[in-house]
Amino acid sequence: MENPDVDSRPFKNPSSVLPYQTARLRDHYILGRKLGQGQFGTTYLSTEKATGIDYACKSIPKRKFMCREDYEDVWREIQIMHHLSEHPNVVRIKGTYEDSVFVHLVMELCAGGELFDRIIQKGHFSEKEAAKLIKTIVGVVETCHSLGVMHRDLKPENFLFDTPGEDAKMKATDFGLSVFHKPGQAFSDVVGSPHYVAPEVLCKHYGPEADVWSAGVILYILLSGVPPFWAETESGIFKQILKGKLDFKYEPWPGISESAKDLVQKMLERDPRRRISAHEVLCHPWIVDDRVAPNKSLDSAVLSRLKQFSAMNKLKKMALHVLSERLSEEEIGGLKELFKMIDTDNSGTITFDELKEGLKKVGSELMESEIRSLMDAADIDNSGTIDYGEFLAATLHLNKMEREENLTAAFSYFDKDGSGYITIDELQHSCKDFGLGDAQLDDMIKEIDLDNDGQIDYLEFAAMMKKGDEFGRSRTLRGNLNFNIADAFGVQDSPSDTEEKSVIVRKQDCRKEGHGLY
Repeated sequence: MENPDVDSRPFKNPSSVLPYQTARLRDHYILGRKLGQGQFGTTYLSTEKATGIDYACKSIPKRKFMCREDYEDVWREIQIMHHLSEHPNVVRIKGTYEDSVFVHLVMELCAGGELFDRIIQKGHFSEKEAAKLIKTIVGVVETCHSLGVMHRDLKPENFLFDTPGEDAKMKATDFGLSVFHKPGQAFSDVVGSPHYVAPEVLCKHYGPEADVWSAGVILYILLSGVPPFWAETESGIFKQILKGKLDFKYEPWPGISESAKDLVQKMLERDPRRRISAHEVLCHPWIVDDRVAPNKSLDSAVLSRLKQFSAMNKLKKMALHVLSERLSEEEIGGLKELFKMIDTDNSGTITFDELKEGLKKVGSELMESEIRSLMDAADIDNSGTIDYGEFLAATLHLNKMEREENLTAAFSYFDKDGSGYITIDELQHSCKDFGLGDAQLDDMIKEIDLDNDGQIDYLEFAAMMKKGDEFGRSRTLRGNLNFNIADAFGVQDSPSDTEEKSVIVRKQDCRKEGHGLY
């Protein structure tokens, strides 16, 4: 497995986003009607020729790229989508295509519209409905943060429903402004959307806490139908964000529970050091289901994957290691960044102390003995540390393994003679390749061998791999926003300054007029 500290992207072609050539999009998909128009791309209905299944295709014109960083931004968006897209509430990316004019991202189709539209339609939601929606939103945020990602553009327009029905599943989309981050790392570029941007973002020194603020704004809107900080101009909005008071006096707030207001206040705490974390939001009494104890701990995404891995048998662990070797760069890019975050001394391996600190940073409160058990489970070759390949195997989302082509490739690795069966001899040989002992392989085969013929066929292997193991439409601000805090506090702009801001600060969409959200 490659060293994660080495940037493997060749970038030999300065006008290319992807580090490899792809097939032509139109050889595999039929593009249909336009579904939406964003600041940087257009989304079309696209039908896969081989299956007839409909997808959404976001086509980004490369003529809009002004510098090398724009190419890097799209590449990072692709990596982050792969990093997160196995989450049930994140739009899943299916494939990426590039030609001389466009980069195309093919994603699952969400035909139920935006959360924004449902807010406009309903005005505001009941507390029960709002709690359910914000639990989903903050659940995505918590997963992002535990996997080393900041979204940076949370707003109702970026949450889609998979179907038009009332019971539709809501999914996060548009990771174009998302970045990888390490604990303690601060960012200074002002990005986001005016009503949802956190005060520390305007002050150009912020971290993942800014996502919680944005989610808090969404919660306020869900409960009341209006944003917490409002003005006629963007500089006025920013002034309110920096010093305005939350309104709990007017309807419908007098009829809203104190618990809901408490959560809103904690999410919209101006000091990010005192603001509630995404993990703490999910543990708040207003969010937690009545049937669940409020103090029930929630595992971070990293920890839950390590726990799943530790419960697997040897064959499944080895199969995940095999799979990690064949995944594309964009599919493992996020895990590479996560590995580098935990490997603080850049040695290329994770020690027990580094794993303990890494898990602590993403909210784990495990005892040392529990962390040692996870460490031993992930350390496939018993070297005393977790190398990059072992880390990938232990933290891959299992949905990647369930894809047919991956199952077939993994099975072929173990079926050394191509007989269609994995025998105990072949399993022993594979164990030696991975530095594993071969004790209790008979018991493992008996567990998987459903027809009791002493060997494992493909269907039995696939069944094992798929078995669960126990345990106002805001337009985005992007780029170097020359926002001066003094402007928000009433300092007059010169005509030239105002004209410049009108270019850099993205204006609200036309739907800003004539509805209750604004």
